[in-house]
Amino acid sequence: MFALERFLPYRLAVLAQRVSRDFSAIYRERFGLSVAEWRVLAHLSAAGSVSVREIHLHADLEKSKASRAAARLEAAGLIEKRAGEGDRRLVALTLTPKGREAMAALIPLAEAYEAEVLARLAPEDRAALDRAIAALTER
Repeated sequence: MFALERFLPYRLAVLAQRVSRDFSAIYRERFGLSVAEWRVLAHLSAAGSVSVREIHLHADLEKSKASRAAARLEAAGLIEKRAGEGDRRLVALTLTPKGREAMAALIPLAEAYEAEVLARLAPEDRAALDRAIAALTER
């Protein structure tokens, strides 16, 4: 008999969904952001000016979700879109001052949530988890 509860892809998906859901409750309640909007803001905060395509590739968001999230964030004044310098068809997204202010408030919440989750593990298990995640995400 197949033991779904022991099947690694299932276990990882359930864990990721639970952790994401719990954290999303924090930023949804305090800032009214969706998961996609959080990922776009977080990626822009880390990467600076990038395209929707780059966010799609690095933040694991479908292009359409990334585009819709970017449109909502632009309407809220958190990001701005600019035509690319070399190719005017490419659009670069950047945080606005309001977006940087929002991220300045969000980052400590994200770090506190991460610390809360990791506190459930012994230090050696945290290090092992970090190595395992790195190994599993390498291509």
